[in-house]
Amino acid sequence: MEALKRANDIRVKRAQLKKDLKTGRANIEKILTNPPEYVATAKVFDMLMAVPKFGRVKAARFLNQARISQSKTVGGLSDRQRSELIGLFNR
Repeated sequence: MEALKRANDIRVKRAQLKKDLKTGRANIEKILTNPPEYVATAKVFDMLMAVPKFGRVKAARFLNQARISQSKTVGGLSDRQRSELIGLFNR
Protein backbone atom coordinates (compact mmCIF):
# COMPACT_ATOMS: atom_id res chain seq x y z
CA MET A 1 0.00 0.00 0.00
CA GLU A 2 2.88 2.36 0.78
CA ALA A 3 4.40 1.77 -2.67
CA LEU A 4 1.04 2.43 -4.31
CA LYS A 5 0.65 5.70 -2.40
CA ARG A 6 4.18 6.78 -3.36
CA ALA A 7 3.56 5.95 -7.05
CA ASN A 8 0.34 7.96 -7.02
CA ASP A 9 2.10 10.94 -5.42
CA ILE A 10 4.79 10.82 -8.10
CA ARG A 11 2.18 10.67 -10.87
CA VAL A 12 0.31 13.65 -9.43
CA LYS A 13 3.51 15.71 -9.08
CA ARG A 14 4.58 14.87 -12.65
CA ALA A 15 1.18 15.79 -14.03
CA GLN A 16 1.37 19.14 -12.23
CA LEU A 17 4.91 19.70 -13.54
CA LYS A 18 3.77 19.02 -17.11
CA LYS A 19 0.94 21.53 -16.69
CA ASP A 20 3.42 24.06 -15.30
CA LEU A 21 5.73 23.47 -18.28
CA LYS A 22 2.83 24.00 -20.69
CA THR A 23 1.83 27.28 -19.07
CA GLY A 24 5.40 28.52 -18.66
CA ARG A 25 5.46 28.52 -14.85
CA ALA A 26 8.24 25.88 -14.89
CA ASN A 27 11.46 26.03 -16.89
CA ILE A 28 12.70 22.86 -18.63
CA GLU A 29 16.35 23.95 -18.33
CA LYS A 30 16.07 24.21 -14.54
CA ILE A 31 14.35 20.83 -14.35
CA LEU A 32 17.03 19.18 -16.48
CA THR A 33 19.85 20.89 -14.57
CA ASN A 34 18.62 19.93 -11.12
CA PRO A 35 15.78 17.40 -11.46
CA PRO A 36 13.48 16.86 -8.47
CA GLU A 37 13.36 13.28 -7.16
CA TYR A 38 9.93 12.59 -8.68
CA VAL A 39 11.23 13.43 -12.19
CA ALA A 40 14.28 11.15 -12.05
CA THR A 41 12.44 8.15 -13.52
CA ALA A 42 10.45 10.15 -16.09
CA LYS A 43 11.37 9.86 -19.77
CA VAL A 44 13.19 12.87 -21.19
CA PHE A 45 11.01 12.59 -24.31
CA ASP A 46 7.84 12.97 -22.20
CA MET A 47 9.24 16.03 -20.45
CA LEU A 48 10.13 17.62 -23.79
CA MET A 49 6.64 16.90 -25.10
CA ALA A 50 5.22 19.01 -22.25
CA VAL A 51 7.21 22.08 -23.34
CA PRO A 52 5.22 24.61 -25.41
CA LYS A 53 5.82 24.43 -29.18
CA PHE A 54 7.29 20.93 -28.85
CA GLY A 55 5.73 17.99 -30.62
CA ARG A 56 6.94 14.48 -31.36
CA VAL A 57 9.13 15.56 -34.28
CA LYS A 58 10.86 18.45 -32.54
CA ALA A 59 11.41 16.46 -29.32
CA ALA A 60 12.87 13.55 -31.32
CA ARG A 61 15.12 15.95 -33.26
CA PHE A 62 16.46 17.50 -30.04
CA LEU A 63 17.21 14.07 -28.59
CA ASN A 64 18.89 12.93 -31.81
CA GLN A 65 21.08 16.05 -31.94
CA ALA A 66 22.17 15.43 -28.34
CA ARG A 67 22.65 11.70 -29.08
CA ILE A 68 20.12 10.64 -26.44
CA SER A 69 17.79 7.65 -26.73
CA GLN A 70 14.05 8.40 -26.59
CA SER A 71 13.71 5.89 -23.76
CA LYS A 72 16.31 7.65 -21.56
CA THR A 73 15.15 8.85 -18.15
CA VAL A 74 15.93 12.28 -16.74
CA GLY A 75 17.86 10.72 -13.85
CA GLY A 76 19.82 8.53 -16.26
CA LEU A 77 21.26 11.41 -18.28
CA SER A 78 25.02 11.76 -18.16
CA ASP A 79 26.55 15.18 -17.51
CA ARG A 80 27.49 15.46 -21.20
CA GLN A 81 23.96 14.59 -22.36
CA ARG A 82 22.40 16.94 -19.83
CA SER A 83 24.60 19.89 -20.79
CA GLU A 84 24.22 19.21 -24.52
CA LEU A 85 20.42 19.09 -24.24
CA ILE A 86 20.33 22.31 -22.21
CA GLY A 87 22.66 23.90 -24.76
CA LEU A 88 20.16 23.11 -27.53
CA PHE A 89 17.51 25.10 -25.65
CA ASN A 90 19.81 28.10 -25.29
CA ARG A 91 20.47 28.35 -29.05
